Amino acid sequence: MMPGRVPLGSGSSMPEVDESRQPVIIAALRTPICRANGQLRHLRAPDLLAPVIRSLIESACIDPAGVNDVIMGNAVGGGGNVARFAALQAGLPISVPGLTVDRQCGSGLDAIALAARLVGAGGDPLYLAGGVESISTAPARAHRTDDGGLDFYSRATFVPPGFGDPDMGVAAENVARTFGISRERQDEYALRSHRRALGAAAAGKLAREIVPLENAGTIVDADDGPKRSLRASLMSRFPAVFVPDGTVTAANSCFDADAAAAVVITSLKRAREMGAVDGLLVLGCETTGVHPELLGIGAAHAAERLLAQHGVAATDVELIEFNEAFASQSIACLDHLGIDPGKANAEGGALALGHGYGASGAVLVTRLLTQARNLSENSGGAPLGLAMISIAGGMGTAALLRYARL
Repeated sequence: MMPGRVPLGSGSSMPEVDESRQPVIIAALRTPICRANGQLRHLRAPDLLAPVIRSLIESACIDPAGVNDVIMGNAVGGGGNVARFAALQAGLPISVPGLTVDRQCGSGLDAIALAARLVGAGGDPLYLAGGVESISTAPARAHRTDDGGLDFYSRATFVPPGFGDPDMGVAAENVARTFGISRERQDEYALRSHRRALGAAAAGKLAREIVPLENAGTIVDADDGPKRSLRASLMSRFPAVFVPDGTVTAANSCFDADAAAAVVITSLKRAREMGAVDGLLVLGCETTGVHPELLGIGAAHAAERLLAQHGVAATDVELIEFNEAFASQSIACLDHLGIDPGKANAEGGALALGHGYGASGAVLVTRLLTQARNLSENSGGAPLGLAMISIAGGMGTAALLRYARL
């Protein structure tokens, strides 16, 4: 093997890469994911993100002055560069800059993808990357009218007139109808997500990735979304909420949540110099567009292109984390890729945990690192992981990762 190079996998045919340009995620943490206007309702976006940044610095034994940039996603915040604000609130030196990324639901994953590409450009940098959303404290938004008044709106317009700009629930119905996803499959998928999330929490599988938060004198250290009382018979009684006689209900849709998640990403060379023992090698990232009327299918098209670029079959990916905004689009994306829906989100997803918009993509990567470590501890190996998320306006982002001992 050439000095300074490492194979991407255990097979002799795997390509070798330059360690100084190979991005690797060596730490990942998140807050509890809590229902909007619930336990974390008094915490603003920086209040959620700063404790995660502090915990990453401590857990990865990082010199704060050695961080090159803090790159964070955020979708519905008040602007003002939350990444910079949270970095300073976390105690990082004023010399460390911050960059806030907005690709709506994909913001957290795209922030990590951007950091990975910057590592690939060389120089052995170190970044903190991820995302945050405090839907509870998101500011009211309004357009300025001709007479100087305020015309308040609930969500931004994502595409120009003529392309179709459905609300998220209507788009989920479009996907269900176009791809023939039945109500029964949606309910079954959603119920499995809740049961898996409950099982993972009970087994203590999530504790290692959660940074407890203090809010009004109370410590919040667990996700509050999964429903133990949910049953198939109960789910079948939920009415359609977005389209008359539709199949998308409150029971097979995600709910809004407050959360933050972030990772430490650097070059493989610098990670080894820091003494990191393991991590997720970032093999590649891809973002693509689809028709806005079928925005929920965007993740599948991004993942399809990414896997083809790397010569990887979808069925060869051991760990899959997909943001479950709606059961209909989750199933449609996995069907498109030829993946058994039961293989994805082994410990539950956003249908049970909630969707924190700008944080959700980073939550996927955090979950993958925890799962890969648990899997390696139990059975060894270097599992492949796939994170993917569909995005408002008709887009999707995917990232291909491999767990490795460093």
